[in-house]
Amino acid sequence: MTRVLGLDMGQRRIGLALSDSLGLTAGPLGVLPNTGTQGTIKAIEAIVNKHQVNAIVVGLPLTLKGSRGSQAQKVESFTRELGKTVSLPIFLVDERLTTVQGERALREIRAPRKRRDEVIDQVAAQLILQSYLDSQNPNDASNYA
Repeated sequence: MTRVLGLDMGQRRIGLALSDSLGLTAGPLGVLPNTGTQGTIKAIEAIVNKHQVNAIVVGLPLTLKGSRGSQAQKVESFTRELGKTVSLPIFLVDERLTTVQGERALREIRAPRKRRDEVIDQVAAQLILQSYLDSQNPNDASNYA
């Protein structure tokens, strides 16, 4: 059984997603307020324990050119601190355009603007996590159109 937690790190909120027990599909889990490094790490640690998580995937906000800006450096620093507390593999995944993809998907289903604001972070986390899961399961038939 492989449970993977996906994180979309934001300055105010952190989107959460969780894989199924086979590690094949990602589903939204919710959002956490970003209360600073130590408070956020404690909250993530509780989620890891509650859901018996085996690995964590964190979205890395690279620039459109693929370089690491200040936000990516903050995420990398947070991830290093998280790794000191949670003894699990932690993977950084390029998250470029996941928020845009999530907003587009929510517009397509005609989600009200207020509702989009509430769920965009967890949809982005779900997209980040699904991207990682797909890269780990290259023979999965759902990867082919």
